[in-house]
Amino acid sequence: MSAIYDALAQGTLISDGAMGTMLQESGLDDGGAPELWNVEHPDRIEAVLEAYAAAGANLITTNTFGGTAGRLAMHGLEDRLYELNKAGAEVARKVADRHPNCFVMGDVGPSGELMDPMGTLTLESAQEIFAAQIKALADGGVDAILIETMSDLAEVEAAVNAAKEVAPHLPIIATMSFDTNLRTMMGVKPTLAVTYLASLGVRIIGANCGRGIDEMRVIAKELVDARPDGVFIITQSNSGLPKLVGDTFIYEGTPDEMGKYATEMKSFGVNVVGSCCGSTPAHTAAISAAVQ
Repeated sequence: MSAIYDALAQGTLISDGAMGTMLQESGLDDGGAPELWNVEHPDRIEAVLEAYAAAGANLITTNTFGGTAGRLAMHGLEDRLYELNKAGAEVARKVADRHPNCFVMGDVGPSGELMDPMGTLTLESAQEIFAAQIKALADGGVDAILIETMSDLAEVEAAVNAAKEVAPHLPIIATMSFDTNLRTMMGVKPTLAVTYLASLGVRIIGANCGRGIDEMRVIAKELVDARPDGVFIITQSNSGLPKLVGDTFIYEGTPDEMGKYATEMKSFGVNVVGSCCGSTPAHTAAISAAVQ
């Protein structure tokens, strides 16, 4: 049995917050590939993850959200897929090893392509795409595979199959983004997500991103109410909604608001509480204090 499941059985865990906005503050420009920083500026990636771990995060996330071949190809980096993903895992592993009860989630985001019948990806071709990334993350030493911000159950299934194929020893965490009338962009409701993904053998299931804390309350209740036995629920809400200030989007959710959200999530029976876009280590610290 995985140490992550053991830790979850002991109580609520804290996951980290945003990576993209933190890197932009460190100098990443809008068009740059965050994954390239795993080899060009590993110290900056390490500093972000260290700040989250020091703030109380039990689960920290590799800087590999766009680490599939198609997304890396947008930056001409598809030939460096293995190198960039493995390096991302190794940076996070270094941080986690300095903190007790801290685990590394190998981050797998959407492929950027549509599944059949709306697009050209089949279960088999998508599985191949995800397997290449997950193999590199596993070789870099992650403790679990995080399949996140998904909208299509078939794409999640392909990624789950890939994880089972190339990293069968690692727990799988899967989150979908319910940002369209409390459904994913493809129309999936939280209840269907948790029951279907549990049927694939995923044991940590939930929601990330979305439209802020108010909607996450409703989503969390639906997830908790529908979860089958043995399934843990994870929620990672955005820090409020983005507002355009000048030419920059600012997320207005405060750490204090995130602390209140964390208290509510724990009371609902959510097992892992974290945050998403616009959040910082200050938000994680507030979540950690609230959950403790």
